[in-house]
Amino acid sequence: MGVALENLGQAVKRLQYRHHRALDTKLLQLGITLVQWDALRAIGQHPDASSHRLAQLTFQTDQSFGALAGRLVAHGLINRVSGPGRALRHRLTPAGEEFLSKGHVVVNEVLAQSFAPLSPTEKDTLYDLLTRLLNGFEELPGA
Repeated sequence: MGVALENLGQAVKRLQYRHHRALDTKLLQLGITLVQWDALRAIGQHPDASSHRLAQLTFQTDQSFGALAGRLVAHGLINRVSGPGRALRHRLTPAGEEFLSKGHVVVNEVLAQSFAPLSPTEKDTLYDLLTRLLNGFEELPGA
């Protein structure tokens, strides 16, 4: 018969929720939230990206990312400069790069512990299956 699709979806969501709780707890010990670290990660991977693009990459609205970026600027973790039109471009400061680096250690520790029950082959298979689902999913309008 197989697993009920609702149960499968709920299991994915529960694992994500567990990761978020554990990561937020551990990252707070460094003085940064998961949301802030994720923004630093997106900026580090996409220097000079617009606020709109970074909002998409961090699963936020443009307005919420703008407020978050303002807090990161106030804490000296990023710089914003004017780009074409009204766009703002973002870059990490040395302090932001340091928080990002320390956060990578924490994130890797939490995820290593979470996925420890899986063999390397099972991790590869899980990644391949999730990637296939994500690549085959059509975005909803406005999403």
